Amino acid sequence: MENNTAEIAENLAPIALVRGEAFTSLPKDLYIPPEAMEVFLEAFEGPLDLLLYLIKKQNLDILDIPIAEVTRQYMEYVDLMKDLSLELAAEYLVMAALLAEIKSRMLLPRSENTEGIEEDPRAELIRRLQEYERFKKAAQELDQLPRHERDTFSVEVESDEILVEKPLPHVTLQDLILALAEVLRRAELNASHQVQLETLSVRERMTIILSNLQDKEFITFTSLFNLKEGRMGVVVTFLAMLELLKDHLIEFVQTSTFGPIHIKSVAA
Repeated sequence: MENNTAEIAENLAPIALVRGEAFTSLPKDLYIPPEAMEVFLEAFEGPLDLLLYLIKKQNLDILDIPIAEVTRQYMEYVDLMKDLSLELAAEYLVMAALLAEIKSRMLLPRSENTEGIEEDPRAELIRRLQEYERFKKAAQELDQLPRHERDTFSVEVESDEILVEKPLPHVTLQDLILALAEVLRRAELNASHQVQLETLSVRERMTIILSNLQDKEFITFTSLFNLKEGRMGVVVTFLAMLELLKDHLIEFVQTSTFGPIHIKSVAA
């Protein structure tokens, strides 16, 4: 039997290792306080926080709280924690008494107010829960904002001052003249000349030709061209003659072969 006990002890996983020695059982003279093995799975900031947790855990409607079920779960939690902290449990016991009162009032016939509407015993508790939920949500949103010394930290770096003497530039008059000449050369390369063409109207030139034929019976062909107007002026004048010829307002006359060409008004 002793051999079997030794074999079982060897197969058990050690509880702890002290200076290389494995312990598979606790020493008989070891004192363990009662609170040493306690584990808090949930932490609540007050009775309202616990109620809100129970309601959301079961996806209950906060406007229609099943008081009996919530009270039962609430009392189970209070029974677990009232032996740990009397001061903390007192707040929860006050809420437990309130739940018990609401539960008893739910069993009795409801009284009507001055307007003839039945009063809900849960109304005040629902209002407090809604108000607490709003403040808790606002606190969580504020906690998510970046906070100095928690999310961001100031960094200060001290360094020895380094004195560096920067030499001043030395420019001669010849260097300035050369730089100015280079700028002028680049400006000439980028210079542009804008050519504006004079507006020449065929209709206006037709009127001028007819006006000249009013005082004279014949006008030489070449006399109607203004060479100062250039190629464009010659083309516009010739187009005006062709338009007048098409409209049968003028005609071209040549008295001899290779002789000068004259223009004559058909109306004349």
